[in-house]
Order: sequence, then C-alpha cells, then structure tokens
Amino acid sequence: MSFKRFKKALLGIVTAFIVFAGVLSPSAYAAVDNGTNITYFGAKPKYVFMFIADGLSYSQMGITSAYLGAMQGKVENQALTMMNFPVVGSAATYDLTSFAPDSASTATSYATGYKTLSGVINMDETKSKTYETITEKLKKQMGWKIGIISSVNLNHATPAAFYGHQASRGNYYELSQELISSGFEYYAGGKLLDSRTGDFNNLDVYDDLKANGYTVATTTAQFKALKGTEEKVAVFSDDKDFTDDTGAMHYEVDRPASQPSLKDYVSAGIKTLENDKGFFMMVESGKVDWASHANDAASVVKDVLAFNEALDEAVAFAASHPSETLIIVTGDHETGGLSIGFAGTGYDTHLDLLSKQKVSFIEYDKQVAKFRENGTEFNDVLASVKWNFGLMTKDDEASAANPLLTLSDYELATIKAAYAKSMTDPKDRKLNDEENILYGTYEPFTVTLTHILNQKAGIGWTSYAHTGLPVPVFAMGAGEELFEGFYDNTKVFYIIKALTDVK
Repeated sequence: MSFKRFKKALLGIVTAFIVFAGVLSPSAYAAVDNGTNITYFGAKPKYVFMFIADGLSYSQMGITSAYLGAMQGKVENQALTMMNFPVVGSAATYDLTSFAPDSASTATSYATGYKTLSGVINMDETKSKTYETITEKLKKQMGWKIGIISSVNLNHATPAAFYGHQASRGNYYELSQELISSGFEYYAGGKLLDSRTGDFNNLDVYDDLKANGYTVATTTAQFKALKGTEEKVAVFSDDKDFTDDTGAMHYEVDRPASQPSLKDYVSAGIKTLENDKGFFMMVESGKVDWASHANDAASVVKDVLAFNEALDEAVAFAASHPSETLIIVTGDHETGGLSIGFAGTGYDTHLDLLSKQKVSFIEYDKQVAKFRENGTEFNDVLASVKWNFGLMTKDDEASAANPLLTLSDYELATIKAAYAKSMTDPKDRKLNDEENILYGTYEPFTVTLTHILNQKAGIGWTSYAHTGLPVPVFAMGAGEELFEGFYDNTKVFYIIKALTDVK
C-alpha cells in the first residue's frame, strides 16, 4: 500500500473512531461549523434554558458584580452565577436596519437564525415571509414542552419572538392570539398589551386562554395556588400588588414582598414543564432594558440581581440532570451605553452610593407628579431627594459626614433647572435640543437625579436608546463547547438546532 493510500485509510479510521466515541461517550464531541451547518457528536440536552436579560451587555453585568464588591468595602468583582459558567462567547447584535438594533429583530435572530428589520418579529425584511421558531420546531418535531417567562408584558418583543410572527411588534392583540394558538404549556409575566384599545386590559384573551385549556392566574393568590400538575398555565400579573402602572412586574427595587419574583416564575415553570421528553424555557428580564433606557443604574443592578436569582433555579435543576441540561445566558443588545467611569470622577468609583436609591425612576415619577399637582416649591422637595437618593445640599447637617453625596453648586443648579421643567405639564412641555439630550423622553427632575447619583458613583451613560455593543453568551451543560468564540447572534439558533436534532 502506498503511503498516500495508507494516510487516507488512517484518516478514515480516526474519523470513524471520533464519531463512534462521540456516540458512546457523553463527554466526547466533534463539531464541524460550516456557517450555519453545525454537526455535533456528544451528549445532547433534553432540557434547555435560555435566559435573556434584555439590554444587558458586559457593562450591566460588570457594574452589578462590581457593586457587590463595593458593598463589601472592596474594589473587586463578586461573581454572578453566569460568570462562573465554564464557557463564554460574544455575539454581534446588528440587524438589517441598524448597528443599534431593537429587541424584535435581535430576539428573531435568536429564535429563528434570521436577520430582519428593527420592529419585525419572525418575518423577513419584505414582511411577507414568516420564520418558524426554535420553540415551534421543538414542540412539533420533538414533543417538548415550552415555557415563556418575562418580567414585562408577555406580548412585548422578546417573549413574543418565541411564539409570534408579526410585521410590527406593536401588533399586540394579534400577538396575544398567537400566544393562545401556540399551545405552549407555560406562560408567566406581565399583563398583555392590547393594540385595539391602547391599554393592557385584554380580558377576552384570558377567556380564550381558559377555553383552550389554560389555567389562568391573574392574582398573587391564584399564582401561589398553582400545583405544578396543570397541563397548561398562563400567569399574568393583574392585581395591584402584582404589577406596576405599565402592566409589567415591578422593578426589583420596588417589588412588594407579597409579589412573586422572577425566580418564583422559573420555579413554578420547572414544575409545570418537567417531563421525560424534554422542555425549552425562555426567561427574560425585560426591566434591565427599561431601566437602562432611563439611565437608572440602581434599578439596573437590582434587576440583574433578580435575574441572577432566577438563574440559580435553573442551575439547581441542572445539578439533578447534569448530562441532560443546557443553560444559555445572554442579552439581546446593550441599552444606554453604560460604562464604569465618568469624566467628573476621573479614576474614582463609588458604586456603593447606588444603595442610597430607594425607588426606581418610574416610582419617583409619581412623586414628581404630585409635586406638580400641588405646586410644591423646589426647596420643599429637597427632603424627598435626600430620602430617595441620598443626595443633600451643603446646608444639610449630615453633609459633613457625607461629602460624596453632597451636591455641588453646579449639581444643585442642574436639578433646580430640571425641576422647573418638570413643573410644566408634560403635554405642554417643549424641550430644546440641549434639553432633549439632557432628559430624553423622561421626567426631567427624576432623570437628572439618577444621572447625578450615577455620576457621583463613577457611572456614565451615552444614550437613552440601544447601542451596537456585542453581548456575552454564557453556556453550561450539554453542548456548552459550541458557544465559545465571537459570532453573529443568529448562530445561537443554529447551535440549539444542532444540539436538539430539529430540522
């Protein structure tokens, strides 16, 4: 036999051995990545969790872990659960509209492996062709159970991208109809928005869900009464302690102790979904994005921590099913252009100052509305500023002991100007170019207070919108190796597809 023929035969034997070893050994694998064509040999998951913190990139994660260290009086990161995962990759997030994409298009990339326009959910750029989602494939082809969880409205863009197909993410009523027809076994999150009426009262949808075999829970008591044996469950926060004014769950900083947390939703979902065939659970923390839009770092940190606690539930499940579970943790895009570092504080950081903020921006907006209604003078609101944000004037008796929280003359003038703008009724309010950059679409007084507290902590923001930063992709469990490297966000779909054998 010639050396060339011998070499070819030997290569064939080695290749066959790798394939054979991959079949026999759960830990052995071989992957060939040819663009979207991924072949995988090795242990494959039967239970897949996909955690998406909307608006999260390295900055939101980094500030949260650094905050934990700062609260211990140290300049060090306290690792979040995801940061201990064995594999991390990075994903580019641009869509067919912009390098600063939206949640509809980026979630479409994760759910279907396709790029599309901002605002479009699981349809092509012509808005005429629909894409089948990974969740639909798993349910139809593999008989897996499916769960969709979100801290915001369940027909918002990210959760909707795992069951809906609409030319506009604003087609809320149509998305609620697709939610029902999906037949997915577990939904939990904020109330359904209704594009017909402009609010979130979608009671007819609840009736339709019941008619389609769902156990519907709209109060805390009904949620707590779930046994985990129900065939299909739909949970919508609908009582006064269970939701905020947007119909979504409260920000974690505002959440009453009586209200279920994202962690509780995940725990209940596991009980409902667990079965011998398999399940896929998508868990979104939508409030990380909303808080980042508002440049409210304290609320970002608290919601990332709540997201982390929810993730711990999946990790605990994986400990009982180590060779059958895959957990993916990522963001869909970055929001706000968040950074550790601000021009006014140079190289210094004081992230522990964020702990002085007692409420989210949206809750403090309610207080500002009362100030406006009552015609409250600026000097009379300073006690409220101190109580809710820890910020105080030089004349405050506590100022000497709290120099980092003491307002400079410039800062005091800045919040006074913002307060004057907030005292104008929003419908009569006109902002010039400078004010649009200062306040965005947010309550001027509130957003200025969060900005100043953030700046004193050593935190900067560049935007009230999304940015083009890449996002981390953490993985733990069966097939984790495939998530290493830098890649397009569409590849996440193709990896899950390869790992689950769907067509």
